[in-house]
Amino acid sequence: MTLKFNEKSHRYWLDGKPITGVTTLLGKGLPKEALQYWSARVVAEFVADNEAGVEQLRSMGREPMVNALKSIPWQKRDDAAARGTDVHALAERVVHGEPVVIPPHLAPFLEGYVKCLDLFGIEPILTERSVAHRDLWYSGRFDLIARIDGTVWILDLKTSSKVYGSIALQTHAYSNAQFYVDDDDPDTEHPMPEVERHGVLHVTESGTELRPLDSSDKPWRIAQHVFFVAKNRDVIDSFISEPATGLDAL
Repeated sequence: MTLKFNEKSHRYWLDGKPITGVTTLLGKGLPKEALQYWSARVVAEFVADNEAGVEQLRSMGREPMVNALKSIPWQKRDDAAARGTDVHALAERVVHGEPVVIPPHLAPFLEGYVKCLDLFGIEPILTERSVAHRDLWYSGRFDLIARIDGTVWILDLKTSSKVYGSIALQTHAYSNAQFYVDDDDPDTEHPMPEVERHGVLHVTESGTELRPLDSSDKPWRIAQHVFFVAKNRDVIDSFISEPATGLDAL
């Protein structure tokens, strides 16, 4: 009985079987409408701001140009994700009081994060642990469970330009997991701490904000519905048949 996490592929295995992550389920069951507009805007901004670059792409031919333009949002997403991963890794060490060497381009993120830790007196209990729920068959990895003024919080770190209320579905899925494991001992299952409050630490170049999330049971109930939809996407797609060829095919 083990829960293993592959950091490079960001995939999980439970009891030797692949298990879907919380963020994957939320992405399938609750698509982000803002992402569509963001993708269109990124491509439009590139075309508007890079006349020479567009002409260079045009010289490659229509199909290569289309493929190159389509890839721009995902390249920008991957760059932001890599930066977020670096910030997460440093933040985990900083919250435990470990000395770190911070690259200049990440200094504004970490400076604001440290100020936020001091402002609210955030005391870490657990950081970066993998969790799972066998009955609902999902897994995930929370960023931080900490104590603030005597109250236990689960906090998710986000480095995106904007944060959304749907993060509450993510944190509630983590806090309602059946157990967590340590990376160096994936065979030992530990019960989740009793979480009282939920929040998101929005870490940006201009500073870090602590944004409280709904801590009632409503986000957890909604998350389970979203998971159900995500797990039945293939079933939903099967509800339509091939075109009928005549009355005998109806």
